[in-house]
Amino acid sequence: MNHILVTKEVTKHYGKHTALNKVSLEIPKNSIYGLLGPNGAGKTTLIRIINQITFPDDGEVIFDGESLKQKHIAHIGYLPEERGLYKSMKVGEQALYLAQLKGMTKAEAKKRLKFWFERLEIGDWWNKKIQELSKGMAQKIQFIVTVLHRPKLLIFDEPFSGFDPINANIIKDEILQLKEQGTSIIFSTHRMESVEELCEYIALIHQSEKILDGRLSDIKKAYKNNVFKIGLETRNADILLKELADKFEIASSTYDGGEGQLDLTIKLPSSDSKNILSYLSTKGNINNFVETIPSANDIFIKTIQNKGSRE
Repeated sequence: MNHILVTKEVTKHYGKHTALNKVSLEIPKNSIYGLLGPNGAGKTTLIRIINQITFPDDGEVIFDGESLKQKHIAHIGYLPEERGLYKSMKVGEQALYLAQLKGMTKAEAKKRLKFWFERLEIGDWWNKKIQELSKGMAQKIQFIVTVLHRPKLLIFDEPFSGFDPINANIIKDEILQLKEQGTSIIFSTHRMESVEELCEYIALIHQSEKILDGRLSDIKKAYKNNVFKIGLETRNADILLKELADKFEIASSTYDGGEGQLDLTIKLPSSDSKNILSYLSTKGNINNFVETIPSANDIFIKTIQNKGSRE
């Protein structure tokens, strides 16, 4: 597999504090890679190292097959959580200035800015000052100047902060479109619903160490715990519940007497669902039988808790 970015045992200390401890990651090209972790885990330090704002004390960062160098900054776009626009400058003037810092000519920058301003329907903002814009409006400008130079790698740190749901969806769709066009994306957020919607791969950093990484779908399969949601038609719910409780771990149950529907959440002793289905079919009509797959949020919490319990 080709990787846009690889970190090999990257370590960073600030005095006696270890911000990163031998963190190794492989970020595939043309993917959206979720960089997750609690506050203070080390995510921001790693992002700063990738952007060469700071440098590792040990380890190596490889960008597109080469050891990370100053020249690679031109191929990286970074949208930080703390925004960095100049409030007293006009939107168009500032966007042109930042584009030229990324190596674009003024003519090319104007052409691409016109495209993005029209695409996001903000053409009348060109002569406004940043201080006249709402947080969400300023965020759109920040997004544009981050992606304008068409970098190979985009790093988004809480990109939906400040957006209402409608504009958050607009930016989400733009991120997906950039990925479809071949851009590789590192996505750092605390919003696990966004991870579910966007990320193919994730890494979880906790207390300066990577404690989990891989394809999200594979991680979810690994975290399955044989819990099923089951709906049965029966007129003998009390008797059936007692019988099922002797065989299985029942997490919850509700019964609708009018419909004769018993809804259960059951933890099965194994993943052999065929035998379980055969058994339940003798007890009533099965209306639904669905295995519950853990969410990214479930995995995040469980992995952090397990890490803490081992320490």
